Formats: sequence, C-alpha cells, structure tokens
Amino acid sequence: MKVGFVSLGCSKNLVDTEKTIAIFKKENYIVVNKPEEADIIVVNTCGFIEPAKEEAINTILEMAEYKKKKCKYLIAMGCLVERYKDELEKEIPEVDLWIKYSEYESLWDKIKNLIEKDKTKNDNNYVFDKFQDRVITTGNYYAYLKIADGCSNRCTYCAIPYIRGKQISRSMEDIIEEANNLAEKGYSEIILIAQDTTKYGVDIYGKPMLAELLQKLCKIEKVRWIRFLYAYPETITDELIKVVKKESKICNYFDIPIQHISDTVLKRMNRQSNGRSIEELIQKLRNQIPDVIIRTTVMVGFPGETEEDFERLYNFIEKTKFDKLGCFSYSKEDGTPAARLKEQIHPMTKKSRYNKIMKLQQNISRENLKKHIGKELTVLIEEKSFDNKYYIGRSYMDVPDIDGTVYIKNNGQKLKIGEFTKVEVVDVNNYDLICK
Repeated sequence: MKVGFVSLGCSKNLVDTEKTIAIFKKENYIVVNKPEEADIIVVNTCGFIEPAKEEAINTILEMAEYKKKKCKYLIAMGCLVERYKDELEKEIPEVDLWIKYSEYESLWDKIKNLIEKDKTKNDNNYVFDKFQDRVITTGNYYAYLKIADGCSNRCTYCAIPYIRGKQISRSMEDIIEEANNLAEKGYSEIILIAQDTTKYGVDIYGKPMLAELLQKLCKIEKVRWIRFLYAYPETITDELIKVVKKESKICNYFDIPIQHISDTVLKRMNRQSNGRSIEELIQKLRNQIPDVIIRTTVMVGFPGETEEDFERLYNFIEKTKFDKLGCFSYSKEDGTPAARLKEQIHPMTKKSRYNKIMKLQQNISRENLKKHIGKELTVLIEEKSFDNKYYIGRSYMDVPDIDGTVYIKNNGQKLKIGEFTKVEVVDVNNYDLICK
C-alpha cells in the first residue's frame, strides 16, 4: 500500500512525522508525495494557536475528499488530536483513526489494528522521545534533532504543557547516537530543538546541560554547523555563551523568544525574565560575541497590554535592532490561564500593533544587513534558482524556513550543491543577501 503524509506546525512536529514515515517504510509501505496516489493519508496536526487549529481542520477535510477516490484510510495524529479528540471524532467521521500525542508509544499498534483489523499486540514499541530511525524530509544537508519534548515553564498563554506535558529530556547518550547517525548519512548541519532548549537536562540531570551537550556534539567530525533554537533568556548561562564563543562549529546565533519587554506584561505571562535582565543579556551577548546574530519573537495584544506597554516594546525594538524578529498576535487558547484574564484586546488593536512592529523590523533588518556589504561569508549552497541566475544558500545567520536567504550570482563558477563556499556580500534586500 502507498502512504502519504501532511505535517503541520513546528519543526518538533516534523521530527515526529519523520519518525512515523520511517515506521511505515520499515513495514514495507511505499511513501508518496501526492495525496491522490495514497491508499493511506496521515495528517500530523498542530493545535498551538487558533489559526493553526483552523489550518489543521481544513487540511483534514481537504484530505478527506481523497477518500472518494483512491484513499482507503485517513489518519489524524498530533497536538490538535491530543486536545480535542472527542469533539473531532463526532464532527469529522471521515477520519478512520485519531492518535493523540500521548498515544505515540502504541502508534503502530493502532495503525496496524486499523489496516489489518488485527487485535494482536505487536512486539515493537515505538517511543518517540528516544532515538529511532527517521526519514528526513528537509533535504540532504540539514536535519532537526529534538533533545527534549514538552515544557515545564507554564507561560499563561501557552497550551503546550497541556498537550505534550512537562519537559522530558532525552539522555545525552541517546542524542549523540542520533547525531552520529545523521552525520554518517551526510547531514552537515544539525539544529537542536525543544520547547526550551536551555533547560535541557534539568529534569534528568538536575541542572541545565545544553553547554555540555554542545561540546560533545562538536566532536562529531562530519558535522560542520550546529545550532540550537528556542533559548529562553533566563537560562542562557555564562557557560553556554562561553561554549558558543569557543566552539567554531556552533553558529554564533541565539534564538531568544523574549515575548515582551514590559514587566507588567511579562508578569501576567508568567515569564521568568524581566525587562532589565533581557536588556543586560542582549548587551552581554553582543559584547562577548561581536558577530552574534540575535533572533527573537514578541507577542502583541496580550490581555491587559496598554498603549504604554506597547510603546515600550516598540521603542525597545527600535533601540535594540534585533537581527531577526518575528511577531505574532496573542491568541486566546482554551484551558490556558490567559484565556480567563479580563481586558482581552480587540482584534483590530492587535492587528494594528502587529503591523507597526513588522514594518519597523523590516527597516531594521535591511539596515542590519547593509553592514555586511563587502564582507566575506561562508555559505552552505542548497540549490539553484529556477532561471539558473543564482545559487541559493544560507550563512550562519540564517535558520532554514525562518530567516533570509543568500543569493550568489552565477557568473559561470562551478559551485557544488551541498558544499560550503566563501562569498562576498555585494547587495541586500529587506531580508536577504546578494553575493558574488
């Protein structure tokens, strides 16, 4: 039988999808990219915020249309299912099997029982927080490596702890085994992910162990670049900064979701940092790692955010000039403490504040990029443009599918896809670099 997959949401979800693909391949199913060719369609859903839930439901309904043709089984799994399985079963009867995130250990048993109508217990158990083979879907040069799942931070706006539970870190040995496996397969860039990477190890080792893990991963010879995403500001230690500065394989890149700068808003969010500590951290990073790239995400329209709170955030961004910045409007999520807060912000106010931040950051991004004109950068070449006029790649400043791109003018030079090369920056646009 042929099976097709749709993966929605974050890179952590994508890793779960890649593991599920590997399970099907191990059982001799054929993986296809077109839903019209699939006998089985699996949708891995996101349930983080309202737009993601809407996208998931629309995608499930879209995939259900293929059951009128070739598709025999439609399976939905993931975070949306974890939160709303009972309601979804009633509302979307076209789905043959709903698998909650908390049921992943018996995922294949459930799928096998559906397809073969066989209630015999399968001998294999697939535990998603331990190393198992994956079918990497992000190309041939980089791969995500999940070092922990769940979250113990309990930010008042976030549903992740209710979906995926408290943070559970993988053992260091297990992570290193998977990293070695990826390196042997030719992946030269490893991107560490978790809901909060800087608290890696606290639950199993009694203290943050990201710095030590990074040092061990740097010893893997075939890995060229290492990144870590979602570093919470309060647990970026001096030791971690020192390791990033010392180890040449670790990209000088910090992804720090500050969410806000107003202490009153941060307190209502139940964030563990405050405005002053955030400002001091950013200054420390820039002092100790001169070429550091700092990315952040901020939230506008959180319940009770006043015009004064917003203006402080706007002015802080204008002054700090983050290299990369994402902004999103607060989304009222069922079951979260913030959903019960009074002073919910009007949607039009949230949209207006979002637009102001993004317009500001567009100008900041272009000005920041101009500073690199005339400089030499190492770039991972990933493809050619459709018209063959450019090679396309990324520098240490760019996370795939999140940040900008490096365009290298094709002047007849023979650059190899998948290899690193040095180029000179000659021009920029709002988010990308033009090189020769």
